[in-house]
Amino acid sequence: MNRSRPIVTDTRARAARYAVSIIFFLTGIGTANWAVRIPAVQDRLGMSEGALGMALFGVSAGAIAAMAVAGRLVAKHGSRPVTGLAVLAFAAALMLPALAPNVWILMMSLVALGMANGLLDVAMNAQAAAVQKHYERPIMSRVHALYSLGALVGAATGGRVAAYGIGPVAHLIGVGLVIAVVASGTVARMLPATADSAPGQRSFTRPTRGLLVLGILAFCVLFGEGAMANWSTVYLRDISGAGPGLAAVGFAAFSLTMAAGRAAGDTLAARLGGVRVMRIGGIVAAAGAVCVIAFPNPLAVILGFAAIGAGLSSTFPIILGAAARTRGVVPGAAIAMVSMFGYGGLLAGPPLIGAVAGALTLRGGLALVAITSALAMILARAVGPATLELPAALPERERQPERVAAA
Repeated sequence: MNRSRPIVTDTRARAARYAVSIIFFLTGIGTANWAVRIPAVQDRLGMSEGALGMALFGVSAGAIAAMAVAGRLVAKHGSRPVTGLAVLAFAAALMLPALAPNVWILMMSLVALGMANGLLDVAMNAQAAAVQKHYERPIMSRVHALYSLGALVGAATGGRVAAYGIGPVAHLIGVGLVIAVVASGTVARMLPATADSAPGQRSFTRPTRGLLVLGILAFCVLFGEGAMANWSTVYLRDISGAGPGLAAVGFAAFSLTMAAGRAAGDTLAARLGGVRVMRIGGIVAAAGAVCVIAFPNPLAVILGFAAIGAGLSSTFPIILGAAARTRGVVPGAAIAMVSMFGYGGLLAGPPLIGAVAGALTLRGGLALVAITSALAMILARAVGPATLELPAALPERERQPERVAAA
């Protein structure tokens, strides 16, 4: 039976926006706490950079596998129930890598973490896109800013925990439990399943040319994010000679500029246009990567990481906004399709960097970030002016308020 898409009241839309923002925040916290403990796990298992890169490929495989079905699940069941299930799975999977007794078990645990993270990413972005339809101003970049703020908080607290000598097992179990408890009380405030489920529509289609180009652009953008999340602390420790606490500052600087840039991203996109924001961001991120490679002292590296964060900050929300408005495709399916490409960069990027680092040096591996950032600048035109389309442009009949019964 087909269910009509409800339009929510302002109060319900605000509550849903705050709820999905909290989920983004918690996801950032979890991801950053894992990122700052990667060197400890690497040392405990005696892994080389190449072996670590191969283990991190498990995250890529798990996430891409989950995204292949995530769009269908969201279309059939709605983004709220899928988000609720996925965030609890993410919290549980976050504990597993620290418990792994060997490289093979570590890789399997990272596959589980990647699957949970991939499913959660598609579902919470679909919920954010559903909320966006009930606002007359852009909100996607600000919602993503909460992920970056969570990553900043997670990197700062995780760095302190590491500096105090607390092991990764107790650390990540504690983080996972906090995420599970907070998320359990938050998901109920999201828009109900009837707000964005579309069981009668096709949830999978061949990628159109526009979605394909957006996917390639997302790959380039998220490649840099994956590099920072997985290699920034290792780079500062091994190339710059920083201690555990200072090594965490690099990812914190990246997360800080990501959060600040995303907080301002909606305003910048409205004033400059999405294409111009994408182009400027690609230039800044590429320049930051060159700084990291050319000047390996800790201060220059931290500043370079901050520049990469500033350049990439607003780009992915713009891409997802364009994907969600693709005609003829269920928004959740379009987001899943573009996210699969994007997370191919976010999650397959680290093992590629590890492979290059094993053959050359880690500085050579991070040169890939400069290349993908420059390519993102070249492809920026793909987001087009339609990225800034707002609900105010919808027909009047689609903007009349209608209360939604709680699911």
